[in-house]
Amino acid sequence: MIRQLGTFAAALVLAALPFAAQAGDAAAGKTTVETLCVTCHGPAGKGDGPAGAALDPKPRDFSVGDFKYDTDKDGKPGTDADLANIVKNGAGAYGGSPLMAPWGHLSDADIQNVVAYVRSLKK
Repeated sequence: MIRQLGTFAAALVLAALPFAAQAGDAAAGKTTVETLCVTCHGPAGKGDGPAGAALDPKPRDFSVGDFKYDTDKDGKPGTDADLANIVKNGAGAYGGSPLMAPWGHLSDADIQNVVAYVRSLKK
């Protein structure tokens, strides 16, 4: 009985973890980025994709790893939750460029994978 309660309590704690605490799979995220983001952000995420050259402002260079939006208002800009919100809702929803399209059709897991891949591009 006590063992079952311990397992139940652990399951409750895991279920209560926030969306942002879930780590994504960078390899899976790379596939999504190559499909949806390379045109603007480029193959290495430097903001130098073929369409990105014509955009003003220029797409963000992920290799720098500098993200300025605090979409969840927690006082820490550029957290995984912030990046997930930008991917899901677009930058325009947070005062950024409306040229950064929302990809809200992606699943939460796909968005976390994209965030993991974008993080992996920092040099």
